[in-house]
Amino acid sequence: MKKMSLTALAREQVASAERASSGRAAHTVFGGHEHVLRQTVIALVAGQTLAEHNNPGEATVHVLHGRVRLTAGEDAWEGSTGDLIIVPNSSHALEAIETSTILLTVAKIPAP
Repeated sequence: MKKMSLTALAREQVASAERASSGRAAHTVFGGHEHVLRQTVIALVAGQTLAEHNNPGEATVHVLHGRVRLTAGEDAWEGSTGDLIIVPNSSHALEAIETSTILLTVAKIPAP
């Protein structure tokens, strides 16, 4: 069994994001391209976005710290520390309203 502190990892990723010219940093904590399930801690400095993109499968955003806005077309959902947002199965984007860390969980739909 493997255990890690998401709180400590979130702090590390925020520090990395603050140093990065992109204003963001990410670290996959479980899974990857060879797995169905992938979990990634992502840090975004206030005002930074993950540009509009599609889902590779089912996904959730768990806000570990801060405030974010998920938009899909005309719909928008705001989440703050402790909130879980179900990502719609459509093109969407994520914006950090304030410096934030999230746990993105994706279960990829297997190719037919």
